[in-house]
Amino acid sequence: MTARTGLKFAAVLLSVGACTETASMSGASAPRDLAKVPEGVIAIAAPGQDLSAVRIMPEDGCYWYRHVGPVETTYLPLRTVDGRPICARA
Repeated sequence: MTARTGLKFAAVLLSVGACTETASMSGASAPRDLAKVPEGVIAIAAPGQDLSAVRIMPEDGCYWYRHVGPVETTYLPLRTVDGRPICARA
């Protein structure tokens, strides 16, 4: 194998390697949106938060809502009027 062929081969490997998924969550641990947000959570949630897409994050046990911003869509902690996070476990 010549040096030129070796470089081409390495370039192809790097190109294909860049196409693989590098970060993913397994289906079992990936949080999903709740079908129905509990009435108690709705009652204490501060206004201005989208309650149509809420999930409980396994890392902290707290409710997070989907925020659609001008640049990106991300999940933010669901908070009370006092600014405290709403969690399912103590």
